[in-house]
Amino acid sequence: MRRSKLVIAASLFASFANVPADAHAVWFAQRARQTALIYGVGADDLDSVKRFSFIEKMGGYDANYQPIKATPRIAGPIVLVDSEQQPTLLSVVFFNGIWSRVNGEFEPKGRDEAPTSTLSEKNYKYSVAIMGPLDKPIPALPDQVLQIVPVGAIPALLGSKMTYQVLYKGKPAVGATVINDLVNDPDQTPVTTDAEGKVTMVVRNQGLNVLEAVFVSPTDNPKKYDRIENSATLTFTLAHKPE
Repeated sequence: MRRSKLVIAASLFASFANVPADAHAVWFAQRARQTALIYGVGADDLDSVKRFSFIEKMGGYDANYQPIKATPRIAGPIVLVDSEQQPTLLSVVFFNGIWSRVNGEFEPKGRDEAPTSTLSEKNYKYSVAIMGPLDKPIPALPDQVLQIVPVGAIPALLGSKMTYQVLYKGKPAVGATVINDLVNDPDQTPVTTDAEGKVTMVVRNQGLNVLEAVFVSPTDNPKKYDRIENSATLTFTLAHKPE
């Protein structure tokens, strides 16, 4: 059984070869009034079902940030999220594999398999979604190695300035890069966090907002990869005018 799982995983990773490992992220969004886990970049909503096995952990939190059960399930072409009660936050940990750049293209191999690669990296993707009103500041969540935390209240209108803090293992991530609209403007020039891991950016959308932070951390296995690239998204939604 273990061998068959390894063969399936290897085949799956091979099907994604030549795709830049850091080009995509995961985030939560509404699909037909249900919460879905999205894998993609910009307007590209890619096949999350094929990557279902990459989900290492998913959970929810109530208004007091106590854990509640939240589980992913495959529903046709998308991955939906079921929870035992309405969550205030949702979170996910998504392992995107080990990739190496060989002859200018990314392949799902480690440095031990591709010794001539110009870069080998391990990729983890994290996401937190604000699903309900916040009565208190969001803490560092135990499963989110990289996390974007809003500083202060979420504004009601687009165009407002908002400060965020990026945390790595619960501490300020100095030098992380942040974009404020992964869905509609993924190619924007990122802003770098300051000495407190903070950035101040304009809220882009009167609707779904998806921010992404990227932070590179040292390797813990230099024989297999040169570094660990961590990606984190934060999603929240501003209400539109009543219909």
